[in-house]
Amino acid sequence: MPKVGMEPVRRKALVDAALRVIGDHGSLAVTMSDIAREAGVSPALAHHYFGSKEQLLIETIRSLLRQLRSDTVAALKAAKTPRERLSAVIRVSFHADQFAPETIAAWLAFYAEAQRSEETRRFLVIYARRLRSNLLADLRALLPTDAAERIAEGAAAMIDGLYIRQSLKSAPIGIEASIALTEDYLNALLSTTSAKDK
Repeated sequence: MPKVGMEPVRRKALVDAALRVIGDHGSLAVTMSDIAREAGVSPALAHHYFGSKEQLLIETIRSLLRQLRSDTVAALKAAKTPRERLSAVIRVSFHADQFAPETIAAWLAFYAEAQRSEETRRFLVIYARRLRSNLLADLRALLPTDAAERIAEGAAAMIDGLYIRQSLKSAPIGIEASIALTEDYLNALLSTTSAKDK
């Protein structure tokens, strides 16, 4: 029987272990025993807390999304203007924590799993909608709605594309250069769109 009050600690340890094991394997082809061993608990205890490997993996993606949301909220609170808020969203998307090897492996594995799992796809849709919403909220303060929507889609596509290229080591540029490239895209479109509206 698990100790009283240990459930949140053990659940977090199992989620952290799942990230590390996925990172080591580079895929979701891991077992509950692999994850439990990494967390220093028995497979039975892992099953007690999550029921199945699938539920543990779902909690792992939830954890990634919660952390990204928390980081985004903090960054947005620190920004003063709509343009600063846009930069905050971009910077958080390329934050070094997002490029930890186990985090990269988990995101890529979850993207692959979304081809087969409706629940995983649903979480990735939530991520995409949040990113778009965060960009759009401040773009609408600067531009007409149709232009804001178009630029939000483009910026989100750049963020996701550059992240994937970085994670696959296929981009010849680093994190700061990826941020600068996305900022250049926004600056160019903001200035040309604003000029057209005058």
